[in-house]
Amino acid sequence: MTLEHFPGIARLQFDPTPAVRSIAQCRPRFHHYNPSEIVAGRSMQDQLRFAACYWHTMRNGLGDPFGAATAQTPWDDGSASIENAKRRADAFFEFLTKCQIGRWCFHDRDLAPEGQTIAQSERNLDQLVAHVAQLQSATGHRLLWGTANLFSHPRYLHGAATSPSVDVFLQATAQVRKALEVTQALGGEGYVFWGGREGYDTLLNTDLARERAQMARFLHIASDHAQSIGFTGVLLIEPKPHEPTTHQYDSDSEATLNFLREFGLFGRFKLNIETNHATLAGHSMQHELAVASAAGSLGSIDANMGTSGLGWDTDRFPTDVMLTTEIMLAVLNMGGLKQGGLNFDAKRRRASFEPVDLFHAHAAGMDAFALGLKAAARIRADGRLHEFVRARYESWDAPLGQSIRAGQLTLAQCAHEATKVAVVAPASARQELLESIVNDIVFTSDR
Repeated sequence: MTLEHFPGIARLQFDPTPAVRSIAQCRPRFHHYNPSEIVAGRSMQDQLRFAACYWHTMRNGLGDPFGAATAQTPWDDGSASIENAKRRADAFFEFLTKCQIGRWCFHDRDLAPEGQTIAQSERNLDQLVAHVAQLQSATGHRLLWGTANLFSHPRYLHGAATSPSVDVFLQATAQVRKALEVTQALGGEGYVFWGGREGYDTLLNTDLARERAQMARFLHIASDHAQSIGFTGVLLIEPKPHEPTTHQYDSDSEATLNFLREFGLFGRFKLNIETNHATLAGHSMQHELAVASAAGSLGSIDANMGTSGLGWDTDRFPTDVMLTTEIMLAVLNMGGLKQGGLNFDAKRRRASFEPVDLFHAHAAGMDAFALGLKAAARIRADGRLHEFVRARYESWDAPLGQSIRAGQLTLAQCAHEATKVAVVAPASARQELLESIVNDIVFTSDR
């Protein structure tokens, strides 16, 4: 691989000195992310497990519904040729190396152009997989997860697994079979199912029960195939409530977990949680992570953020330190991400169109997560939040509370115990105090 697609951009380094005053003279660098720095017993690199997504980094032209693409991509001639696809991959791995991002994610159609037949599409993908395998070997970068694009092609306009056409369902199974096998061949640590069109636009033409059953059957046979080929990565579902559909069946963490339990899939899949999807679901990222983690089902994270007040998926780079602190607190509380990571499923703004902006954007997100990691570690070391929560529920840890939790008391027995209880004096939840403590710890780095 010749490092020539981003000329003039050096490998990003940790440099905590203040930035130069001129924006025009600012070079991409890390102000807070120091890969080798030890935080909470492990290096930042190991704690954060950053990944870059192929689709926004290499394939997003930065167009929007009101304007044409603006992104400058001198390495891409715009053709659907295999040569252009390989050149694009070369540029991506140069970007990963220069940005010190150790992992990456892809959709099958990001890497290789779709052919006229399934066989031709698979041959195209095989050529790119062989090329990317060489790039991985040469650079040491690893695949976090792969997935299949089951939403862009017109055949999927009514869904893939949930399509009213069995022929479309079959096309989707062929695509997922190949994508799973490719992910395994590249050493992927996981495989994601994102059902962008697995939902409905109107119930007037939808058999909801049938479509949900079809989706479950699809996940059953896909997970069976993963097991049959010896895939040891984690299978992930990425919840999203809507957009482009009116309603998506895996709409948020709780709905997805309920779906998995209902159809006998719980334990076979974990969740890949995205911040902007949580926003669209009317939840905080903190909530979505807590729900998934409480069920032992938090597998990986798509690191981005939305735009307040907008009801659509803006996929901004995560630069809110309070947000990254909340995310890393959840990650540290569960003992870290094992086979998952922090994938920047984020795109530059349409006006940030120069190649160098790819580096500024990712560095900003990586710095924000470095700050969030250190703040989360300080919150845990401080211990006040943990102790407050422990004390708040301490009656449930007493013998009577433990007996109720263990199912050893009937309703009548509980009612009898109630006659022994004196008047209960409510205890304050101290929410504002706790929020003040968090602010103090997050924004005072020497405490």
